[in-house]
Amino acid sequence: MFGGTGTAVVTPFKEGGVDFESFGRFLNWQIENGVEFLVVLGTTGESPTVTAAERAEIITFAVKAAAGRVPVVIGTGTNSTASTIALSQQAEGLGADGVLVVTPYYNKPTQEGLYQHFKAVGAAIKIPLIVYNVPGRTGTNILPETVHRLSRLLNVAGIKEAAGDVAQIDTLVRLIKKDRPDFAVLSGNDDQAFHLVNSGGDGVISVLSNVMPRETSDMIRLALAGEVEKARELHHRMFPLMKNLFVEANPIPVKYAVNRLGLCRNELRLPLVPATEKCMAVIDESLKECGVSL
Repeated sequence: MFGGTGTAVVTPFKEGGVDFESFGRFLNWQIENGVEFLVVLGTTGESPTVTAAERAEIITFAVKAAAGRVPVVIGTGTNSTASTIALSQQAEGLGADGVLVVTPYYNKPTQEGLYQHFKAVGAAIKIPLIVYNVPGRTGTNILPETVHRLSRLLNVAGIKEAAGDVAQIDTLVRLIKKDRPDFAVLSGNDDQAFHLVNSGGDGVISVLSNVMPRETSDMIRLALAGEVEKARELHHRMFPLMKNLFVEANPIPVKYAVNRLGLCRNELRLPLVPATEKCMAVIDESLKECGVSL
């Protein structure tokens, strides 16, 4: 269900509220341009700043907009197991096809604590759970051996791996795929997605595909099909944007880029602020270099 390209979508805002008109157009554009699934209310979707009422409305809207054309995955992770369970059950009840659960941040659990956390969340829902490992944001790295233990739980369906460590990616693939070939190993870093797939992984949960959905999904499909040279060509073409979408904290640059495409306002919620003039110039140059038409 979760191979290929999943876009970690931005949440459009307008005058302080959620811009559902732009959101609907954007989700439809993503699907029409070939992404395999949508990830809503992740980091890129500014989930920490969304209210409880908005969260329910956004999930309901996204599920309805997708209309079964692609799976919809909802970000539900917190640093409390009880609240993560509650948010995951809410997403399931509102029709989500899966949940993306980040490793608990700030309180820095042990590997056993991480295992018990994900085990408890998975046991509380019937839809698939994707573990999200991003130690640069959370301060905690879930080790391949712990993920291997979790892969024995059938509704723990995969991992979004964003530790930035190629050796860790290779260890994940080696440990897990021989026992659980359907367990999705997905890159959480666009600049490592090509490498992860060619190491035996399954795809990417992407920031880049907010801006270049067709090219990103084509690159992953080609790599999965063994057409390495064609996939590499797309990887190199998109590389400037892969890197420069992170010149300031995500989602500041990507929201500006999506705005440049005319798909949403360049509006964020505090404590995030719009891109600086320097960041905007870098993104404009990267869009041009990657051949994105504005």
